[in-house]
Amino acid sequence: MTVSRDKENGGFNFRRIWKWFTREFLLKIDQIDSPDRYKRLRRNIILLMLLVTIVPLVFMAAINYHQYNKSLKDEIINPLYSLANKTKHSFELFLEERVSTVRFIASAYSFEELSDEKTMNRIFRVMRNEFEGFVDLGLIDSQAKMVSYAGPYALLGKTYSQQSWFHKVKLRGVYVSDVFMGYREFPHIAIAVQQISGDEKGWILRATIDTGKFEALISSMGLEPSSDAFLINRRGILQTDSKFYGKVLEKYPFDLPLGSYGTDVLDMLDTKGREILLTYAHLSQHDYSLVIVKPRSVILKSWYTLKSEMFFIFIISVGLIILVTIKISFNLVANLREADERRESAFRELEHSHKLSSIGRLAAGVAHEINNPLAIINEKAGLMKDLIGYGEDFSKKGKFVELTDAILKSVNRCKTVTHRLLGFARRMEVKFEKLNLNEVITEVLGFLEKEALYRNIKTTLQLAENLPEMYSDRGQLHQVFLNIITNAIASIEGGGLITITSWQENPETLGVSIEDTGCGMSAETLRHIFEPFFTTKHGYGTGLGLPITYGIIKKLGGEIKAVSKEAEGTRFTLFLPISPKTQTEAS
Repeated sequence: MTVSRDKENGGFNFRRIWKWFTREFLLKIDQIDSPDRYKRLRRNIILLMLLVTIVPLVFMAAINYHQYNKSLKDEIINPLYSLANKTKHSFELFLEERVSTVRFIASAYSFEELSDEKTMNRIFRVMRNEFEGFVDLGLIDSQAKMVSYAGPYALLGKTYSQQSWFHKVKLRGVYVSDVFMGYREFPHIAIAVQQISGDEKGWILRATIDTGKFEALISSMGLEPSSDAFLINRRGILQTDSKFYGKVLEKYPFDLPLGSYGTDVLDMLDTKGREILLTYAHLSQHDYSLVIVKPRSVILKSWYTLKSEMFFIFIISVGLIILVTIKISFNLVANLREADERRESAFRELEHSHKLSSIGRLAAGVAHEINNPLAIINEKAGLMKDLIGYGEDFSKKGKFVELTDAILKSVNRCKTVTHRLLGFARRMEVKFEKLNLNEVITEVLGFLEKEALYRNIKTTLQLAENLPEMYSDRGQLHQVFLNIITNAIASIEGGGLITITSWQENPETLGVSIEDTGCGMSAETLRHIFEPFFTTKHGYGTGLGLPITYGIIKKLGGEIKAVSKEAEGTRFTLFLPISPKTQTEAS
């Protein structure tokens, strides 16, 4: 299919698309013979119904999935931002508080006062009581020598001129170190503050702080067991222990963006192949970064659960839509097909009735025209026979008598034909009376019993007991059963079986089947058996027996069906109302 562009408005020509769609899916159905037309119709209905139900559902599900996924990530990332910023602020507050404490002591006391051991110990005791984490306190002169010390280690007299931090504090005035081991052999940081004396000789007050407070701040975040949080410096060295990525002072396996003091979240894979959300926040005024690691599976656990439930519901919904669509389409097409078949059957029956009516009028005219000369022939032939019989004998008398009998026999045969023609043409009034169906069948068999025995045909009766009495026309039922059983006897050669069964089909209908083991009929013959003058008895059949039977059954308000197979036999099934509508209305 070629989709044209509308030159005037620059859009798709939807009219041409719609015409193609309806032509391909709807208009060609009537051009296909049954039953393919119903299969294609059913297919098209299913496709159209699925198209208008599932496609919008899929679009809606996709849009909702995208929107919910976006909103959920925002809801997850915002708490991570908040947690990282709060913990970052706690670290900054802790460090700034310690730096301010050391700066205050350096400003409040002179070099000489701090050089006194008693004064230094007194100040250190107050610091430890008021502020958590201080390990020791030392005074370093301008020559980088520890001249006064309060703490648990023997550091008095040590020289720090070769330490990098000494030169940094000389340059900056205040210095907070990375975590290191040093002489103490446990993780700690150093805070150093330079103070310029009157003689412009600078001295340094240095304090060390246990990093246990760092661990306490991280623990207070309340992370799940599968999550992790730690500090690193700008070189990517762990400043606290990590659950999954190493111990303190080991290299962290990832590189974080530097030069930014904001907070950000990265969606990435860690060294173990886990999908993680990594949140980092650089501490202002200090060379530390707080890192929080959470697995996506933990963070998005509720989303994954909801997504699975939504997907399950979506699949069930689509399955139900498909099942309901298929069921509805099958029922719809089946009802349509049944309606078409009833319509075609009604048309055929109407055509058949018109044909019967036309032939009936023709038959009546022919019968009347033939009956008049037949009566004359019959009268003259009878007179001739009487004259020959009472006259004198002559040589050819026997031959004349034989010829006269042949004429009378032919006249009688013609009378039978014309009588049937008149019976077919006349609309005889139905005379309803209360009767027993089994008795009617038995009476008809009494007429044909000798002929059946003569032809070695066995008759089996399977008549249901306690059949309800029915209202119908006894004489016309006699003719119906007589016609059908006579045909059954004629179809059997060399002995056979005729089975007659009666039953109650439902509270309003009785059923009778007459089945023989005769020669049967082809499908083509079976289609024409109720047409007037159609006969397979070439030479002696009139072709009126079954059409008359069909007409009688219809007048009585019943139905007649025939099933036959060549070389196997034929079965006629009759359904007769117990109380026909006309009788019910009359009563």
